[in-house]
Amino acid sequence: MTGTGETGTGANRTAAPATLSVVLVTGLSGAGRTSALKVLEDLGYEAVDNLPLGLLPALLAPRDVAGRIAVGVDPRTRGFATEPLADSIAELTARGDIDLRTVFLDCDDDVLIRRFTETRRRHPLAADRPVADGIAIERRMLDPLRDLATAVIDTSSSNLAEFRENLISSLALERGRTMAVTVVSFAFRNGLPREADLVFDVRFLANPHYVPDLRPRDGRDPEVGAFVAGDPGFSPFFDSLTSLIGPLLPRYEREGKSYLTVAIGCTGGKHRSVHVAERLSGWLKSAGTPVTLRHRDLPKEAGSAQTT
Repeated sequence: MTGTGETGTGANRTAAPATLSVVLVTGLSGAGRTSALKVLEDLGYEAVDNLPLGLLPALLAPRDVAGRIAVGVDPRTRGFATEPLADSIAELTARGDIDLRTVFLDCDDDVLIRRFTETRRRHPLAADRPVADGIAIERRMLDPLRDLATAVIDTSSSNLAEFRENLISSLALERGRTMAVTVVSFAFRNGLPREADLVFDVRFLANPHYVPDLRPRDGRDPEVGAFVAGDPGFSPFFDSLTSLIGPLLPRYEREGKSYLTVAIGCTGGKHRSVHVAERLSGWLKSAGTPVTLRHRDLPKEAGSAQTT
């Protein structure tokens, strides 16, 4: 008699290969690959850095016991080439026994230059050239991998604690395959968040910056919030915002998206965007959606990530 879910009898029985959870970490040199691997190692992943790409199939071969593996890959890896790596990612994604997530670490050029200068390290692609040249070459080389990534994380302004939270949230590492939602406020004058999927501009709202008593406070202050919400355009906008985002969440998740970042921007990233981000995060929480809230351009001690 053959048992359910098995083929053959006795010693000839074979079970389906166990699922292997794999996180592939790539991105720009100096953007935090080593830190990402340490975070993943703390979460129970076996971390392997700079593995020659020719050995990747053997490392991720089907196995009888489930496991977690994090693999760091960048241009210093022996045998590195963008197209073969992209092909390998496609092949691994198609395998039924692997849960593959790819994270691409990005960073502003000036921050990368400062990091290499402070550590006195050479950029791997700029041995005899300025660091900026190596960064430009690497960006062009890795651009196709960025497009394939499950998550793109910008480490330009993150400390280690924020980076860890962002990595865990973006890859839904502690919530299985449930889509992780992040709401981030930002200042347009400091550029768009690289990881943003949806961007909303709230610079049309009345600006507390021009009210002397409100200027030093931020959007979490009740009086600042009341001022922003008192704009006649606020309620119609917020109703439209939630009416748009609400139906999108289950559709994104149904399509297999692991993370969604909603960015709310104003001029200085202190008043209007912060209040709207707080309100949106609260609305998502009340709807039963786990959400991480970040205020990118508030002082670090005031705007650290919160998960609800």
